[in-house]
Amino acid sequence: MRSVLLLLRRLLFPFSWLYGAVTDLRNLLYDNGFYAVHSFDVRTIGVGNLTVGGTGKTPHIEYLIRLLKPEYALATLSRGYGRKTTGFRIATEQDTAETLGDEPLQLFQKFGREVTVCVGEKRAEAIPLITEKNPGIVLLDDAFQHRPVKPFVNLLLTDFNRPFFQDIPFPAGNLRERRHGARRADAVIVTKCPDELSQAERDDWSHRISRYTRPGTPVFFSSIRYGEPVPVRPGLPFPKEREVTLVSGLARPELFERYAKSRFRVASHLAFGDHHAYTSEDWQRMTATGKALLTTEKDVVKLRAFPQENASLFYLPIEVYFPEQGAFDTWLRSRLSVNKA
Repeated sequence: MRSVLLLLRRLLFPFSWLYGAVTDLRNLLYDNGFYAVHSFDVRTIGVGNLTVGGTGKTPHIEYLIRLLKPEYALATLSRGYGRKTTGFRIATEQDTAETLGDEPLQLFQKFGREVTVCVGEKRAEAIPLITEKNPGIVLLDDAFQHRPVKPFVNLLLTDFNRPFFQDIPFPAGNLRERRHGARRADAVIVTKCPDELSQAERDDWSHRISRYTRPGTPVFFSSIRYGEPVPVRPGLPFPKEREVTLVSGLARPELFERYAKSRFRVASHLAFGDHHAYTSEDWQRMTATGKALLTTEKDVVKLRAFPQENASLFYLPIEVYFPEQGAFDTWLRSRLSVNKA
């Protein structure tokens, strides 16, 4: 199987070269003013990646919300991937995953009373509409390739398990553009790091990343931790035998499955595609397993819509943390305090 994948990668390599050349040309046109790039008086923080899917953008947006909301009025702006609406939209209690997208709905359900959650595919047009509510900072989700907006702070995420500096552009690889796109980053965050990552390993990663970033660009390391299972029906006890069926619609479900298997008895894993739009048939398949269902925060916002009376549905909360004792927080606050040119 590995030899087949290697052969396929070689066959697709010319198309990756062509794709990379097209993205280089696009970036060159933006960099040299042929396409308009907008900046705004309001502070904006872009969170994105070079890799297709699965680097943990939404948990990092949540981290930024928790870090900054005591000091600033905040708004989030996403494209709203998977929604069936178009145009600019501010989330309300009437919204669903179909009107917002699953990740913006997740943010709204967790922070909607404290943060203005918005979606809009044309972000340069959406930001002025958001500023009518006078936010101090707008957090831009999945914005690294959205060149019409120049964020005040541009954060690039790269997965510890799939570093961008070992990858090539689509379709032979998983990059949305060539590695040197990292030069637009103000800081790089290596996500999903193991807890035991040594200082020597951090230094090595920082050195390898620095080949593609501007001189002096800092590199930070973040990890994730899961909480205890939370029932969708309040008061529903978790099964004593701790046996569950996993349900996920993630770009890379391996980390979720690995953690679940370390804590619970996993009978099976119903793994759907990223941002999967669950159907009644999917729900019937889940409940037919006869096991408690354990899912992610991203998926539960859609699964809540199905009848819960006879279901045992739980989700695992997830949280980002930085083991470096406040280094990222200090750096970001310092950047935000700098006067705009």
